[in-house]
Formats: sequence, structure tokens, C-alpha cells
Amino acid sequence: MTEPAYQTMTEEEYLRWDGPRDAKWEFVDGFIYAQAGASKPHGLIAGNILRVLLNAADDGPCYVIPSDLKVRVYRDGRPRYYLPDIVVVCESSMVGNVETQPCLIVEILSASTRAVDETFKASDYQRLESLQGYLLVDSERQGVMFHRRTAQGWQLEAVDESVQLPCLDVSLSVDAIYRNVPL
Repeated sequence: MTEPAYQTMTEEEYLRWDGPRDAKWEFVDGFIYAQAGASKPHGLIAGNILRVLLNAADDGPCYVIPSDLKVRVYRDGRPRYYLPDIVVVCESSMVGNVETQPCLIVEILSASTRAVDETFKASDYQRLESLQGYLLVDSERQGVMFHRRTAQGWQLEAVDESVQLPCLDVSLSVDAIYRNVPL
């Protein structure tokens, strides 16, 4: 996440706001945050993951949406709106252009987003009752972590070779994620 805009907004103002097109904008505690543009490795990784997820979703009840879908979460009764890199939804609960029941979220890490994605967003996303998994993929070196919802709570897994993803019931390999990515 980058530095916040200095002017605060209400949730309603944010949802009506049509900010500058050169960035995507997230809403946290009344502030809007510009999301940095994607690097070449980030784009290639996203494309590789999308290929696997879209094929798995073909003809099924779930669908896969890249990067521009707002996901609403609540912390301490206050709404936050994030724009994950990839969202899988099986039972949609769209409110306008906002999803409230994702099943799987993928974030691709960079130097500017790593700390927020691994901490605040991980905690916020795990508050979503519908969420079954949160996949974190490094875009600067090979590294994949997966937060999985279990009957005992959330478990964090380091992914060495592949991970079985919930919702689409598909195996995603580290080799597939980093296929043709120059790192």
C-alpha cells in the first residue's frame, strides 16, 4: 500500500468516487490508498495463476475475477475495501460492484505491498466467513505461502511444490506459478 490521500472520505463517497485512472484505490479507515502499478513478473505470475484457476472454474459454479473487484471486509465495525489480485467466488453476494463473500483470494507480493498483504490484509480477509483460502505469491523471488481455513482455525502453509486450493479443488504448482517469469 502506498501513502494515503490526505483527505478522508465516507464509505458512500468512496463507492461513488471515480478517482484518477492511473491507479487502483483501496479504502481503509476513511483514507484512500493508491495501489502501485504491476511489474512484469507480477503480471506474468497473475496470468499463470489465472490460467490454472479459469480452467478449473470452467463449467462450474465458481468464477474467477482478476484485480479490479472490490472486496469488503469489516474490522471493528468499520468497512474496508481491498482490490485483491485475484478473487474466486462461488456464492456471490455482490452489492453494487463490491463482493462480500469471496471463497479464495490471491495477492501477489511486491516490496511496496508485502508488509500490508502479510499482516493487515491477512487478518482482515480471515474475518470473511466465506473465505477458505488466502494465497500469497512473491513477485521478487520464488516463494508461496497459503493460509487455509480448517476446522481448527487458520493454518499457514509454506508451499514447496504445489498447493491444493479450495473452492475450485485444483492443484496449483510452484512451477506453474513461475512459468516463464524472469526472477
